[in-house]
Amino acid sequence: MNTTSNDQIKWSGFKEILLANPMLDLQFQYADDKKVAASYHITEIKQAPITSVDCGGVMNAWTEIIVQLYEPNGGSQLRPMKTRKALSIIDVVEKKLPLNPAGTVKIEFGNGSFDTRQMYPHQFIVNDEELVIDLRPDTVQCKAIERGGSCGAPSEKTKVELKNLATTDACCTPGGGCC
Repeated sequence: MNTTSNDQIKWSGFKEILLANPMLDLQFQYADDKKVAASYHITEIKQAPITSVDCGGVMNAWTEIIVQLYEPNGGSQLRPMKTRKALSIIDVVEKKLPLNPAGTVKIEFGNGSFDTRQMYPHQFIVNDEELVIDLRPDTVQCKAIERGGSCGAPSEKTKVELKNLATTDACCTPGGGCC
């Protein structure tokens, strides 16, 4: 068994792995010991340019390539599609929409017992008959902290002078000038 791992694989690397294994069954594992049903199909491939401003005030931009999987109810197929079938779908997509080779790959999947979400291809496991793509959920991160900065919060607390309203100062008495 051959295994490679990567937290955020780029589209070009993802395609290289598929191209290297065209005759294998293509399978996706979305949780421990849980694979997408063999009757799944690739419904669409999306290219999503993302532009954001993080909490530290820095603009960020990247592209995501999202491969959406659909698991029909009552599918009776015993074996998943071959990797070459997935490659033929990719060819159809790329003829109409050139995909950014540096785009980050995510796989979108959900079924009746697993809420739809986007996950990263974390590990590629090649055995005698199949290429299994092990998926891991995306995580929330603070880009400002990862850069060694702050997330926009002031570094020093501003001191505020508080007045004690319970005192009997002349502030709120007749002739005190507050009204």
